Amino acid sequence: MDLLQKLKSGQNVYGTCFTSISPGWAIAFKKAGLDFAFIDTEHTAVNRADMARMCQIMQAYGITPIVRIPSPDPYLACQCIDGGAKGVIAPYLESAEQIRELAGATKFRPLKGEILQKVLSGKHELSAEMKTYLNNYNKGNICIANIESVPAMNNLDALLSVPGLDAVFIGPHDLSISLGIPEQYDHPEFEKAIKYIIHTTRSKGLSIAIHFSLEPERQAKWVKEGVNIVVHSTDLALFSQKLTADISAIKEAVGDLSNKNNGEPEPLPVV
Repeated sequence: MDLLQKLKSGQNVYGTCFTSISPGWAIAFKKAGLDFAFIDTEHTAVNRADMARMCQIMQAYGITPIVRIPSPDPYLACQCIDGGAKGVIAPYLESAEQIRELAGATKFRPLKGEILQKVLSGKHELSAEMKTYLNNYNKGNICIANIESVPAMNNLDALLSVPGLDAVFIGPHDLSISLGIPEQYDHPEFEKAIKYIIHTTRSKGLSIAIHFSLEPERQAKWVKEGVNIVVHSTDLALFSQKLTADISAIKEAVGDLSNKNNGEPEPLPVV
């Protein structure tokens, strides 16, 4: 059963974000029982060749690669799928047209241009043969919209009504900025916004993800609220948190621990 089938059958799926291009991550993810790997090309220096290589390695280990492109560009989405991605996330979407273009890139490849636009707008009906071809060609591809702003929330019903959309990815950091409460992830207004997005998304029969690099309890809280795609932390955050804790424990044991930060890791970004 592929990742899209798991989501449509109501299962929770689990993954993490990574920035290193080491092929060893696939083994670690497999041991951890992850379903997918989130490759972020929006906020990192991962190039197209490295992205494609990591997608292929992840697929070889049974881990579904999901790539976030740096801008809502259907051609970038096609490049990711051509490279081996099975899911594509486009950032900061605020219009139905942006989501239609993403759906066109993930569900109708290799159809492009004027014909694709007519299909997406309902002005052109594909033949049965063409529908079968495109369904097989794009089988298992997952179309995911990043919802991370107040304008997107205000237009949420229209955004989530676009055919071909499979899931929503909440960007907590950008959403908190848009709400005017930067990085205040326990603020009542932030939690109200998250609940609204979750409940609206689930009412449309779509899946929903949220990403945090903070404590696991925060993830569990939102799963209980309706999140079914868990994107927990990043390689850098997990390494930093564990390394800080271990070195602090060693220093404390031998009497070298300073009071600079009491062994607490520095805050890490949430994307």
